[in-house]
Amino acid sequence: MIVDLPDLGRVTALGSRIASRLQIGDVVALSGPLGAGKTTLARAIVAASGYAGEVPSPTFTILETYPDCRPPLVHADFYRLDHPRDAAELGLDDYRQDAALIAEWPERAGGFADEPGCLSVTLEAVGEGRRAIVEPGTAWLGRWG
Repeated sequence: MIVDLPDLGRVTALGSRIASRLQIGDVVALSGPLGAGKTTLARAIVAASGYAGEVPSPTFTILETYPDCRPPLVHADFYRLDHPRDAAELGLDDYRQDAALIAEWPERAGGFADEPGCLSVTLEAVGEGRRAIVEPGTAWLGRWG
């Protein structure tokens, strides 16, 4: 599915749609080049999940947790990982037992696209706006439509 995101309002709407369907154990894998809007979409998902505070980019901390969101969320930015094995040291499996994961640069953590609970979103710049290519894993098929 291709979603045009000509402005921030459409990004927010996509974030709300994703948030309303998230379940514990899910992964929202956000891919695309620098500046494509991954963090903006992640912030929209966190806000739509009930968090009213500032949502920092986890580029340097790698993980930010939002336990009071519904469902609880972990926002990860894997840009700075040197090797996918570095992701294993973060304890993601422990987090994912009780939360949904929003993963920026998922390919640097070994990827999640083969998981049934993964919603892959590839963002790209198109003129002044953005485009999202959304690919739901099998666990999302009944929820996404």
